[in-house]
Amino acid sequence: MSKSAKTAETIEFPTFDAEKATDQLRSFAEKSLEQSKETYAKFKAGAEDAQKTLETSFETIKQAGDEVSLKAITAMRANAEAGFGHLEALVGAKTISEVVELQTSFVRKNVEMMVDQAKDMQAVSSKAVEDISKPVKTAFEKTMKDIKVA
Repeated sequence: MSKSAKTAETIEFPTFDAEKATDQLRSFAEKSLEQSKETYAKFKAGAEDAQKTLETSFETIKQAGDEVSLKAITAMRANAEAGFGHLEALVGAKTISEVVELQTSFVRKNVEMMVDQAKDMQAVSSKAVEDISKPVKTAFEKTMKDIKVA
């Protein structure tokens, strides 16, 4: 036998097993589908959480805005009433010294009232910012925790 004939007789070609290939493809497709479902479920849950957070934030913003607006209206009303009361007192004044005394008293009371109003507005505004940021902060912390777990 020649050398080339001997070589040709000993070479084995791998056989293609269609059943094994089909099983492997099926397994791969099932795993891919399962991973896709898991990813979609996580994405959907994240989107729902984000929507709830936004809804909560918008409601909180509305409530905080209402509270700040009411506080501002109350302050303006108090300032207007003090101004009109001062004008009535000035109209009733009989001497210049009485006018000076009324004006000095009015300015002092008005400054004290404005300082108190500013403190109230600061407290209401600080509470509003805290209330508004709380849902977003909570959602962010939850997301970061979920990312660390994954």
